[in-house]
Parts: sequence; structure tokens; C-alpha cells
Amino acid sequence: MRMKIAFIFILGCGLFLFFPSLAEKNSLLSVFRVTEEPVAITRGTYGSALTVNLSFGDDEIIEWIQTMEKPYPLLFIDVDWANRFPSTVQLINEKHVPTALLGSKGADYEEDGRLLVDQIDQFEKNFKRKPLWFRTMDEVFPPFLHTLLWEAKINALGSSFSWKGGDIPPMIEGEIISVPHHQKDRINLSRLKKLEETRDFQTIEEVLFGALGKTKKIPE
Repeated sequence: MRMKIAFIFILGCGLFLFFPSLAEKNSLLSVFRVTEEPVAITRGTYGSALTVNLSFGDDEIIEWIQTMEKPYPLLFIDVDWANRFPSTVQLINEKHVPTALLGSKGADYEEDGRLLVDQIDQFEKNFKRKPLWFRTMDEVFPPFLHTLLWEAKINALGSSFSWKGGDIPPMIEGEIISVPHHQKDRINLSRLKKLEETRDFQTIEEVLFGALGKTKKIPE
């Protein structure tokens, strides 16, 4: 399985180099699944990745994005928020900040079978591509939702822990950190500097695959 994941990732990188026009229109990373079975990934293999769950705010978000430096965090974006702030979405797109789909609570998908399809459609309208990564608001992934994501070729990505501005735990190799930014559950984004001082963050792909797929173990 390890060799298969590494081969797929390297193949995707090779296609990206040989067909740049296709890469601009639709990221080739979106044509494969990271895992071989429906499962939520909560940890990678190397370093640390920062993800931010975004469903609230505008001016603070704009200021944060304008001052953001690479490697950018992966933004899990609520589509209702994106629909309310098209100018902020445009800034995210212009700066090529990586984005993913932030869904509702896990149980909502068992009650409404079309909810995920509608959210994917709204995401595509805002970001001109299908999401590669998906996370529920509560990081609960019921079996039915796993099936829907598997059929849609979208990867379920949880987190190793959620940081809300308190004490920062010691680093664990391959950790995926989530930070909430909702109306009733958020921190001032300027406080992320405190977290950034303790780690050298990498992209989610680097944390999952290491350097071009040279991993020591499979993402969990």
C-alpha cells in the first residue's frame, strides 16, 4: 500500500509538470484518493500541518490573508460563508491559498442525502474546482458520509488536535492541527503566531507524503 500511494503521488507530480495547462484548470491531485478505503485521515508522516476551519468573519480574514506567508495553511471553508463574502473568496483565489470544504455536523448527512452534493456544487462555484479534502464541523464521519465521499473521490481529513489558543502541546511528527474560526468558537488569528513559533509548518501534502512520497509509514 505504501508503494502504491507513493507511486500515485509521484505520477501526479509528473503529470503536473508535463501538462501545466491542465493543472491550471483542475488540480491533478484531485483525480486520486489518498487512502485505499473510506477512512478519515487524522495524522500524516512528517512534520506539522496547520488547518483552519473558517465559517465567520470578513475584515479580520482579509487582513490575515493579506499578511499570510508560505507555506499557507489549508483553509476548510464553509460554503455559506463563502457565498456571503465573494471579495474575500477572490483574494483567497488570487493568492492561491489552498482550500478545502468544511461541512456541517456529521449527523446532518444521514438526515439529508443531498447535503454533501449541494455543498460540493457551491464550493466549485466559488473556487472553480472540486474539493480534494473534506471535514465535518465536528469531525464526525458517519459510514454513510464515508460512502458519499468515496464515490465523489474526496478525502476525509480530520485532525490530530484542535488548538483554541490555550497551552500548546509538544509536537508529534505528522500532526494535523485544526484551528476553529466560527462565530461562537474562535481565536484572534493574530495569535496563530504563538503557534507558528513552536513549529515549522509544511503543506498538507508534505505532511502526508513527505518529500515526493518518501514516507516511513502510511498516514493514519
